[in-house]
Amino acid sequence: MKVKFLSVLTAGTLFFVGHAQGQETLTLQQAAKFALENKAEAKKSKLDIENAQYMIDEVRAGALPQVSGSGSLTYNPLIQENAITMTTETGETTTTLLKFGQPWQGTANLEVSQQIFNQSLFTGLKAARTTREFYQINNQLSDEQLIEKVANAYYEVYQSQLQLQTLEDNLENTQKTQRVLKGMVEAGLMKKIDLDRTEVAVNNLIAQKQQLLNALELRENALKFAIGMDITQDIQFPEETFEVNPAISLETNDLSTRTEVAVLQKQIELLELNKKSMVAAYYPSLSFTGNLGYTGFGESLPIFNSDANTSVFSAIGLNLTIPIFNGGQTKSKINQAEIEIKKAKIDFDDTRLALDLASENAKAQIKNSILTVDANRRNVALAKEVLADTQNNYRNGLATLTDLLDGENAYADAQNNLNTSLLNYKVAEIQLIKSNGNLKSLVNE
Repeated sequence: MKVKFLSVLTAGTLFFVGHAQGQETLTLQQAAKFALENKAEAKKSKLDIENAQYMIDEVRAGALPQVSGSGSLTYNPLIQENAITMTTETGETTTTLLKFGQPWQGTANLEVSQQIFNQSLFTGLKAARTTREFYQINNQLSDEQLIEKVANAYYEVYQSQLQLQTLEDNLENTQKTQRVLKGMVEAGLMKKIDLDRTEVAVNNLIAQKQQLLNALELRENALKFAIGMDITQDIQFPEETFEVNPAISLETNDLSTRTEVAVLQKQIELLELNKKSMVAAYYPSLSFTGNLGYTGFGESLPIFNSDANTSVFSAIGLNLTIPIFNGGQTKSKINQAEIEIKKAKIDFDDTRLALDLASENAKAQIKNSILTVDANRRNVALAKEVLADTQNNYRNGLATLTDLLDGENAYADAQNNLNTSLLNYKVAEIQLIKSNGNLKSLVNE
């Protein structure tokens, strides 16, 4: 049975597969890849990785020489006079007012500094690199969460298509019965009430079909949104998507491969580095400084003026800072950082327990789903056989119309139950693949 679902994307539009031309089916693998390339969450996660490199560059800049230049130009319309008192050999004193300075003064200065030893800076650089690793792992986690969301939406649409196909088959059978009854009523071989009952059944099925069409459209739009596709884009679905693999229930999982575990481990590492940066406040720091400057002054603008007086100055030095006592502030920060580490470790243990629980539940659900699918498949075959017998008996006058309509409804219910159990199996399968840390296999297979 071929069920329509996703449309292609012709060459030059959203994407195309291989040498495709025209309309093609879109598999789960293609839908997940499309989401990883186009969905906002995936794009932002990749930007976080790019931004992490800029954070490293920012911290690294603190370990490189810092060079800055400055300049000033000052005009003093009124030069302050300072009094100088002088005593002669005869004991007489005289006071003279003298101006110190020039009306114009210009200064240019170049300063350079270099960290020689700064433990906080070194720790911060290591933390920045670890932050980049964290964002890389978090990007993988975001991709897996997106794949899981896409897979669930994908299978829900397919289930709706199967339900619609089942209802259309039931409607077609009932309409066939209606046409036969109409001819028999016109020939006077059947009561009109039987024809009316059949017409009611047909109208009910048509109403149910419209409801399913509306629900299908909503689920298709939800899938398009989940993968970042234009909502107006037509889509088509491939055949035989709901395949059951009993062997998957035998697979074992290793929590150490789970991305959630790796993210929490990297968070703890970052918190430990944060604590080390607090401890670094106890370390002394040493830096080199130097400057070179130029001063020009005179009665007129000293810039580009050969008559101006000039002076050059420079200095080099070492700055040593030794922390002695800050009232226990550093110790308090270290204690707070230690508490955050302990809380993160508690979250880590709790998450491992939750992941283990989810894995065991997924295995149990897979086993139960396989049993349910098998039972529903047998029930569909039995319901189909019963319907065929009822139809034959009805044609031979051995069964009532009620028996026939009940047989059609029972067959449709059996098919819908099978579709629901297949969906439950695929959802459990996704959870088991997730618990094994292999969600990316849905994209890379």
